[in-house]
Amino acid sequence: MFLYLLIFMAYRSSRWIPRNQRVKFQVVNAVFVALVLVPQFYVMGRPKSSRYCRQPLLNNLSASIALSFIASGLSAIFTLLDPVPQSLWASYHVFGLLTCGHGLCTAILTLTAAACARSTPELYYASLFLTAASMLSTGFFMVRGGLWLSIGQRGTDHSRNNERQSGPAVTR
Repeated sequence: MFLYLLIFMAYRSSRWIPRNQRVKFQVVNAVFVALVLVPQFYVMGRPKSSRYCRQPLLNNLSASIALSFIASGLSAIFTLLDPVPQSLWASYHVFGLLTCGHGLCTAILTLTAAACARSTPELYYASLFLTAASMLSTGFFMVRGGLWLSIGQRGTDHSRNNERQSGPAVTR
């Protein structure tokens, strides 16, 4: 869910900037994309990463790189569009479910790959970092969802009409 959090943060941060200057925010967005992708490519390109490891950590890193490219595209689209269409929000949430599953798989693979720390150290520590980032971002969204359920629903009016709820109706 780390990549889901990055898209969320890019979207929220871009809303503080006036609409006519949001294209400039893409430079900041590109820096964050580089900060996410460059270390993953570095680990994948290391000769030790191709050594044998019982767990498929290299395949997991490949999936993480693919999801990172999707996240970079979604963050670019979300920061430029205003308002964001509902279909794009739906695809964002489906992406969140994919990254949640990927984070769970990463955690399971990392916890069962302690022997890989000696044979493929960069790959193991990259997987360990992705696991920690996924756990922290999942915790963030759990707290945010709990606050949304407890506080956010009080202020919404679910009635369809805009008439006053109490007192007689005034006709003019």
